[in-house]
Amino acid sequence: MIGLLIRVIINAAALWVATLLLPGMEVSSASAAAATGNADVGQILAFLAIGLVFGAVNAVVKPIISLLSLPLTCLTLGLFTIIINAIMLMLTVWLTSFLPVSLTIDSFFWTAVLAAIIVSLVSMLANGLVGTVRKPSTR
Repeated sequence: MIGLLIRVIINAAALWVATLLLPGMEVSSASAAAATGNADVGQILAFLAIGLVFGAVNAVVKPIISLLSLPLTCLTLGLFTIIINAIMLMLTVWLTSFLPVSLTIDSFFWTAVLAAIIVSLVSMLANGLVGTVRKPSTR
């Protein structure tokens, strides 16, 4: 349970860094701020909710898409995984459009692809620092 919470926090932090660096990516958290009465707490809750959705998309949809696009990923020597990550971000944008808090990305090619790279790098660094990478069991 603690591992899941840490992963959601890391996803939220990675999305926060991407929204800071990219002008075409933003989170609307007006309803969360209105519910809490504090804009900062509403923003944090919005990023945590979007991080949870992004983690669920990566856990459920990404393995299927990665398997189906394996020939294309091999053909591009793994660079197609950046496009897959951008597609997962766009799927998160669509899913969060049904929530009170939402993530918006203005264009797929530049903003979503750059956001996918930033989110991947920040997640990799945070997972390395926190140590949430699963280690194989030694039985």
